[in-house]
Amino acid sequence: MGLFSFLDREYSVAKPGYSRWLVPPAALAIHLAIGQVYSFSVFVTPLSVFSQSSGVPWNLKEIGYIFSFAIAILGISAALFGKWLETAGPRKAMFVAAVCFGLGFIVAAFGVHWHSLAVIFVGYGLIGGVGLGLGYISPVSTLIKWFPDRPGLSTGLAIMGFGGGAMIGAPLANNLMAHFKTSGHNAIAMTFLCMGVLYFFFMMFGVFMIRVPAPGWKPEGFVPPVTQSAMISKHNVDVNTAMRTPQFWLLWVVLCLNVTAGIGILESASPMIQNVFSGRVLAVAAGGFVGLLSLFNMVGRFFWASTSDLIGRKQTYMIFFALGAVLYYTVPMMHSLPVFVLVFGVLISMYGGGFATIPAYLKDLFGGYNVSAIHGRLLTAWSTAGIVGPLIDNAILDHYKEQHIPLAQAYPSILHIMAGLLAVGFVANLLVRPVSERFWLKDEDLKPVEVAVH
Repeated sequence: MGLFSFLDREYSVAKPGYSRWLVPPAALAIHLAIGQVYSFSVFVTPLSVFSQSSGVPWNLKEIGYIFSFAIAILGISAALFGKWLETAGPRKAMFVAAVCFGLGFIVAAFGVHWHSLAVIFVGYGLIGGVGLGLGYISPVSTLIKWFPDRPGLSTGLAIMGFGGGAMIGAPLANNLMAHFKTSGHNAIAMTFLCMGVLYFFFMMFGVFMIRVPAPGWKPEGFVPPVTQSAMISKHNVDVNTAMRTPQFWLLWVVLCLNVTAGIGILESASPMIQNVFSGRVLAVAAGGFVGLLSLFNMVGRFFWASTSDLIGRKQTYMIFFALGAVLYYTVPMMHSLPVFVLVFGVLISMYGGGFATIPAYLKDLFGGYNVSAIHGRLLTAWSTAGIVGPLIDNAILDHYKEQHIPLAQAYPSILHIMAGLLAVGFVANLLVRPVSERFWLKDEDLKPVEVAVH
């Protein structure tokens, strides 16, 4: 038995009597850690101030690109390594994710120490981004195998952690920077170093806790329904074949447009509410608004994914696009602050819900055989949206600044564009049909992983 053989798939098979409800906490540990990326903005101003006093200054846009780069690498790495994950198993993938995510912070710490923005990009963006991608998709197929009766609920339980990771990451980073600043150390570098170590060990909890079900395992008393929706297939599709189906690309558009609408707003939530309600909402209250949106993002992932088990994935996305388009279009006409906050809470809950519902949607259409790999390739839609959403937002805001027009007048244009994108997404989702029989894998083509219980 080698040093790292405990990471092999056969050593993570659950013994008889193992409770499947121990698997979501393992997945949640990974997602709560990597969800820290949503709180990266807490480093933007400190990095800018640090650079001004330590050499060539970095502007806010350059520093902000670190986040976009990390999200882009998330999607690319998920697409590249999803197929490997299916054979290596979730424990090995989670371990590599923990190493990359923790190491990314440590390399970034050296980048701060050496005053090298390029090294920070390599650390947090490239190495850490690989950890993000692998960590994000690693629990998906395992959860679906453990919860064939409630795939939406199970993936929602884990993926809600990614939405709520900022609620841990932001105060942790702020407290560490404050502590090291008073002790005379390089506050940002030491914070990156500590967070890299802390997150690695936190993610290792998930690595040791994760289990895969034994071959042929079924939940006690579970009987697959005899009559199922035509949108829920009993057949499997290989990941490479899935990419040749119209369903894959329709869902790519569906995810991309849902994320584009939400991420553009999330990026500018604080200045938006301050500009729209100028004089009524100050910076502290705007920070509370951002925190509230993070809560809606997290809860929405669980609520909407669970709801999709009851009403279906296609119907759930119909609600996202129809209700979302109406709310984005009409919110500029709403002048009540509480209503404004509530509407954006609902919108961001559907943004988060889209992430949590898509794995079960893929499983319904393509089966569970290669669902992690298919999910990984679909996440390139997130990479695209992570660039397009802020680009639309910032281009319009920059135009209004150049024309010396109050920024409050820019937001109706931005929100109406988002409503239009969701209308296109509604059509794409409407066109999704069951996968044709010609794409199905035959039984003899399936290659189950034979494992023994240790």
